[in-house]
Amino acid sequence: MKLLTYIFCLGLILFSFPLADIHAQNPYVDTSSSRKDAVRLFIDCRCDMNHIRREIPYVNYVRDVREAQLYVLMTSQNAGNGGREYTLTYEGLQDFAGLNDTLQFTSMPDDTYDHIRSKQVHTLKMGLMRYVARTPMSTEINISHNESLAEEEVIDRWNNWVFELGFSPDFEGEETYREISFDNSVEIRKITEDWKLEFEFDFEYRRATYNYEDTSYIALRNGEEFNTLIVKSLGDHWSAGGFIEISASSYRNYKFQTEFIPALEYNFYPYSESTRRQLRVLYGIGYTYNIYNDTTIYDKISEGLFLHSFNAAYEVRQKWGSVDVSMQASNYLNDLAKNRIEFGGRISVRIAKGLSFRVYGSVARVRDQISLTKGELTQAEVLLRLQEVATGYYYYSGISISYTFGSIYNNIVNPRFGHY
Repeated sequence: MKLLTYIFCLGLILFSFPLADIHAQNPYVDTSSSRKDAVRLFIDCRCDMNHIRREIPYVNYVRDVREAQLYVLMTSQNAGNGGREYTLTYEGLQDFAGLNDTLQFTSMPDDTYDHIRSKQVHTLKMGLMRYVARTPMSTEINISHNESLAEEEVIDRWNNWVFELGFSPDFEGEETYREISFDNSVEIRKITEDWKLEFEFDFEYRRATYNYEDTSYIALRNGEEFNTLIVKSLGDHWSAGGFIEISASSYRNYKFQTEFIPALEYNFYPYSESTRRQLRVLYGIGYTYNIYNDTTIYDKISEGLFLHSFNAAYEVRQKWGSVDVSMQASNYLNDLAKNRIEFGGRISVRIAKGLSFRVYGSVARVRDQISLTKGELTQAEVLLRLQEVATGYYYYSGISISYTFGSIYNNIVNPRFGHY
């Protein structure tokens, strides 16, 4: 009882500080945390907001889109050079209704995190000027420029081809356990408005050693995979292409697997709007030939099969939130009972002022495990996931709900006693 009394008194003391500060201030006095007459800005992005607040101090950052005069959505997608293409969409609200804009920039594949966030801030500043210019804060802004550069013709001696090599060793250990792994990759791609060509080779190797009661257990897992994607643009809504895959996997019992699937895709929205919304459907039909390490549960050591698949994906990002959902269905044509269907995605919604809801997950019905090894697996193979195990389904999911209330402004940056 005495402990509860101490906690209650301490809570009253701590809570009295912000209350005293609230009653002592005139709510109409301009302070460093709310800039009178500045644009009320809501930024929807996965970015370093502390850095943005420091670099752009002449706007009011609000935490709810319903309080904003300007909504900025920052999205990104893979670019042909190996970097990312960032799109900033400006939508005027309230006093700025109808005043909209879109700006873009592309990062390089070797850009550091600091380079990228600097480009984000620079582009954000450029787009903000037309809104800030309509407020009294415009008197606080100075505009300058770099010395002009001599014009020169840009010649791409690589003709849009990009090459990327990756080598990623990983080491982990403790007194009774150690693991070494290698992930190597080679990527070659050429992406233009008319063509998308991607070639990728991946090599994976895992070796883990477990020591228990003077006995050592070794777990090995490896795989190689070569993927090719070829796509031809057929206008604003259609694309045609195909997938080629050659692989081997100790986990999935493949000594050799090859798969060729021509496909056709239709986007109900123009591809140019892909950073804001997409509704794509894709159908493919092809052939796979497999050679197995061990005899399968269907008494096969090799086989060739025809298969087809249907995929659908819907993505949208708006002020109220975002939706990213997809469906994949496939089966082997020689036996329609051997099939798989999977649904997945994430949905984030701003339900009301300060209240947001997020749900994500994936669920699959599995009936197409044709490469499962015949016979009993050892306990180590099951527990250490060295071999694929029969299953009829797969799922994961999560839910997040948050509610924020109080001051609508969110301008201050204070890194003291930050995360460790």
